[in-house]
Amino acid sequence: MSAFADMNIAGSNGIGGRVNNAIAMASRRTGIDFGYLLGQAKIESSLNPTARATTSSATGLYQFIDQSWLAVVNDHGAEYGLSWASDAISKGTNGRYYVADPELRQQILDLRKHPETASVMAAEHAADNKAYLERRLGREAEPTDLYLAHFLGVGGAAKFLAANEATPGAAAASLFPAAARANRSVFFDRQGSPRSFADIRAKFAAKLDQNSQGASVQYANVQTPSDWSLPEGSKAVQPADYVRIETQRLAAQGEIDTNKPQPATARLAYLMLATFGR
Repeated sequence: MSAFADMNIAGSNGIGGRVNNAIAMASRRTGIDFGYLLGQAKIESSLNPTARATTSSATGLYQFIDQSWLAVVNDHGAEYGLSWASDAISKGTNGRYYVADPELRQQILDLRKHPETASVMAAEHAADNKAYLERRLGREAEPTDLYLAHFLGVGGAAKFLAANEATPGAAAASLFPAAARANRSVFFDRQGSPRSFADIRAKFAAKLDQNSQGASVQYANVQTPSDWSLPEGSKAVQPADYVRIETQRLAAQGEIDTNKPQPATARLAYLMLATFGR
């Protein structure tokens, strides 16, 4: 039986089951508004955990692309029993996240299709964005602000919201030409006239409200297992796997002799010690 079977969802337009329960648990664990998380998932995937975009790598309830998913798992995975995943993720000098082992990388990316993991990572991502926006704006971030951060990136959202407060009637496309080209229906109306910052924010607010209307959650006192965020059938990662992953990571950097003690191989030496007796 699911660890979430005793948690009841009320008023979510008749949609129940594992996905809604996963979103509710993510809301409780992070403090991010349940209605916002539910509305975002409806907009992004129609509550389909295995949804896949045809034009990008976006996958799952919240349509994380590969890089965004690796970043959030790197930052928050260990908090939810996913140290095996976060420890395998590295950030290159070019700022991109990677996993040296292709099989393990795919397993980490497949977590996007797991409702509980996708929901809590989306909630943590929203919490990070909320904290950033509140520092920049000097006010509480609202659900619409969080969706703008999802749509434009948190830096873009901060710029959009600052412009909206200063000149709400100005055309937003002039400040975001690339986003406007990729999302013409957002930045221009049917006649081709540019939408203002205020118009765009109002449309996002209405869209979120429509998809989260009437959403409320009633929690049961549920005991959550320590491995709740690991999908059924996932391969257990052992210390020896970490040694192999770290060796491959160092080899990818080049010019590092893994047979000689040096600062760059200190972590590898530690992981090798962890394999003793296994």
